[in-house]
Amino acid sequence: MIAFVRGVLARKTENSAVIDTGGLGFEVFVPLSVLERLPSAGNEVTLYTHLNVKEDEMSLYGFPDRDDLAMFKLLITVSGIGPKGAQSILSALSADDLRFAILSQDVRAIAKAPGVGLKTAQRLVMELKDKVDLDEGFSHLAESETTGRAQASSTERSDAVAALTVLGYSGTDALRAVSSVNTEGKSTEEILREALKKLGR
Repeated sequence: MIAFVRGVLARKTENSAVIDTGGLGFEVFVPLSVLERLPSAGNEVTLYTHLNVKEDEMSLYGFPDRDDLAMFKLLITVSGIGPKGAQSILSALSADDLRFAILSQDVRAIAKAPGVGLKTAQRLVMELKDKVDLDEGFSHLAESETTGRAQASSTERSDAVAALTVLGYSGTDALRAVSSVNTEGKSTEEILREALKKLGR
């Protein structure tokens, strides 16, 4: 098992990065969104990796952090989605966006990924909705957007998300809006009002 690859970025291809670890060059397949964020050749990079082994091929898939890698590993457990399909989905959606799309059953957001139709997106949601929980989705955003701020109970936040979806917002937008609110000590109604302000209402 190759847990990660660290070395100098030798070059980029259309869908991979070649990393020189000092005598060995590893070709690591990465989502397009990751490829665009990688530094120019000659700079050091670290990618957390998954080695996919088939009868006639071994391919290494890489991501800049463990959260993306974990989501990739979750995706390839879905029937009909292989490493290339999972990479395509993570090229279109960040790990957080995908997590929220699954939680809110936003099939259309997932189906926007190249090569992923509505049926595949529906199957993905069905198979993963019980493997991704709401508190996990909130906690990931809290790390980047509300670090250090106490949060309301998951019931109050969930009720606010549900109310926003009734008002016509997508589940993904509703989750993001509620996650951006400092919910400490606030009721569902107060959370809802602040979330609506975030959404421009």
